Amino acid sequence: MRGVKKANLPTKVCATCGRPFAWRKKWERCWAEVRHCSDRCRKDRR
Repeated sequence: MRGVKKANLPTKVCATCGRPFAWRKKWERCWAEVRHCSDRCRKDRR
């Protein structure tokens, strides 16, 4: 993802809150498994 402008980053929709969120550097290796936009949504997934 180096050299990609913020507007062109891939996005997903959070499985808990339904809001869109963009790719982050910390998710570089596990982007395929990321389903929630934050730790709060991950903990409140029920």
